[in-house]
Amino acid sequence: MFEDFVYICMFMKRVLIISYYWPPTGGSGVQRWVKFAKYLPSEGWQPVIYTPENPEQLAVDASLAAEVPAEAEIIKTRILEPYELYKRLLRRSGHSKEAVEVNPVNAQNKSKLQKMAMWVRGNLFRPDPRCLWIEPSVRFLKKYLEEHPVDLIVSTGPPQSMHLIGRRLAAETGIPWIADFRDPWTKIFYFKHLSMTRATQKWHEKMEARVLNEATAVVAVSPLVQQDFQAMTQTPVELITNGFDECDFAADRCTEAFGGPSAEFTITHTGLFAADGNPTVLWDVLAEKCNTCEQFSKALKIKLIGKTDRQIIKAVTDAGLEKNLVDMGYQTHAVAIEEQRKASLLILPLRKEPEYKAVLPGKLFEYMASYRPVLGIGQKDGAMAMILDRTKSGVVLDWEDKAEIAAYIDQCWEKHLEGRLTTEDADISQFTRRNLTRRMAELFERLTAHP
Repeated sequence: MFEDFVYICMFMKRVLIISYYWPPTGGSGVQRWVKFAKYLPSEGWQPVIYTPENPEQLAVDASLAAEVPAEAEIIKTRILEPYELYKRLLRRSGHSKEAVEVNPVNAQNKSKLQKMAMWVRGNLFRPDPRCLWIEPSVRFLKKYLEEHPVDLIVSTGPPQSMHLIGRRLAAETGIPWIADFRDPWTKIFYFKHLSMTRATQKWHEKMEARVLNEATAVVAVSPLVQQDFQAMTQTPVELITNGFDECDFAADRCTEAFGGPSAEFTITHTGLFAADGNPTVLWDVLAEKCNTCEQFSKALKIKLIGKTDRQIIKAVTDAGLEKNLVDMGYQTHAVAIEEQRKASLLILPLRKEPEYKAVLPGKLFEYMASYRPVLGIGQKDGAMAMILDRTKSGVVLDWEDKAEIAAYIDQCWEKHLEGRLTTEDADISQFTRRNLTRRMAELFERLTAHP
């Protein structure tokens, strides 16, 4: 049996995947390439994962390790990064746990220490605090590849330091290289909050251009990001979105229409819930409906699954919805999916940043695979609105459009009472992880067909 396994691997092509995030680290940044790795062997590719031995872990989900196929080869080296020292300084200076672990880069009311750290992070650690891993990784991987050759290199970022490793390695070995961008670089929403000097901004712009121009191919996860990148380079920019793994969603349960007069009406959010995505108008709408409809007030449950900023919790309780709130904290990926499937309505507020128009949150696709209506809150002409409209999985409404938000809640509540709240007609087959991996493997084959 083992000999058969070795024999099969011998005839696979090999792809080196440079990723900061890997199990047991949890969160959305891990899942994209864990799922690609899971299905790549069936497409004739052996994944070779290069990842830090000691990364920063804001979340841990050991269950994701079960997704990694037996054919995958995992290689690790230690990384030196300043985040742990920074977090210790915050803790010793009396900052809350949320300030240390949850608050986004652009959180309001930063302390002097946070402002100073932001300047240091933005100007001394370029392109990000993982930059100290670039040089040792290039040295290690060059030696590794001499004895264990691969056919292709993939770097996935952020952190963008992964792309600088891929760029150097491709230049020094001549191996084709794909730069996979899960988020933009200079157009990412928090870039403007990093207190950068003009010289540092120009450095980022120059390095972004070099990565785009020197990569054999670039992959974007959003159509708007794809358009932005393609306008900046002659390198082909492919669109391969995130998706959902059909193995996580049993077909006989996904399309059930929950509901009825005696059932709970559960509004669920999973994943990181940051303060700059706080849907205060939604909380007001729910509070007003609770005050005017006793049945709704008794049925309503607001479930938050994941790391939630304390400002979100405060906003919900200030709206008078404390009795309706269920804060479950961080849960495994499997639990989060189960809670999505049990929800009546899934909410996905984007951060209140203009750059977020181009973003397709990874959880969107698993939301859609839960066959529950999705209420997105953000730009109505953004990438998420395009996907929800095309698949008939939900709507995106403006942060301040109280009337439309109230109308959509009323619509979902009425369908809930009738026991027919589902989106079973949604067309989402193109977003399965298996299909997306097939598309990625086709790109691999094109880039390696003519050495």
